[in-house]
Amino acid sequence: MERFWIIAAAVSWGAGTGLLIPRASYRLSVPPEESWRAACPAGHPLDGIGNGWLGRARCPKGGTFGPSTPVIALVSAVVCVVLAAATGARPELLVWLLLAPIAVLLAAVDVAVHRLPDVVALPLTVSALAGLAGAALLPGAGGNWRTALLGSLTLGACYVVLFLINPGGFGFGDVKLAPALGAVLGWYGWGILLFGTFVGFLFGALYGVALMLTGRAGRKTAIPFGPFLLAGAFVGILMGSRTV
Repeated sequence: MERFWIIAAAVSWGAGTGLLIPRASYRLSVPPEESWRAACPAGHPLDGIGNGWLGRARCPKGGTFGPSTPVIALVSAVVCVVLAAATGARPELLVWLLLAPIAVLLAAVDVAVHRLPDVVALPLTVSALAGLAGAALLPGAGGNWRTALLGSLTLGACYVVLFLINPGGFGFGDVKLAPALGAVLGWYGWGILLFGTFVGFLFGALYGVALMLTGRAGRKTAIPFGPFLLAGAFVGILMGSRTV
């Protein structure tokens, strides 16, 4: 019965937060030289109560824009319920549920404009480390905060090296995302850190190959890599939760 209520709460949380993501995704889906959008496609300002950052991407005249609200809500709900089913009642589940909508937001923006905005990506690392530090103090925690911290530093450093070696094939937004991924994967140990990182690169490589085989991209075509790195971290968390 406890597991049922955990999963039910995760579904509600995921769907509810997913409904709030589309407008933020639209506002942040801008070129690197811009911070965010201040108006909808029709020119109506996006500010004030009820028309700011969170909610459906709908302008005052009724037109919709940005990513599909039902799709985003469904993805967020599925991610949260799978995390809840795998993690159970362990304290880190609260951290995963808090981070999941942020990860969905980052993935949506990266798909739209091939960038991971600093205003979201950088606080994600702080949130992950702070949340896991709190989880480590509670009974029943399934991971280790020390390896989460070391994993964050290690993966961040490795991504910096990869970027310096091949800046044209590796976005700096991915570098700024790496410490957060290292924290959540490192929570379950070095093996899970390596596994989740490998899976993320594998997903990205398979997607790139599929695009080339279908004639939709060439060897130098840029692809949004953030969603695949996030997906690898998601798979790593699922695997780590099963091994503790």
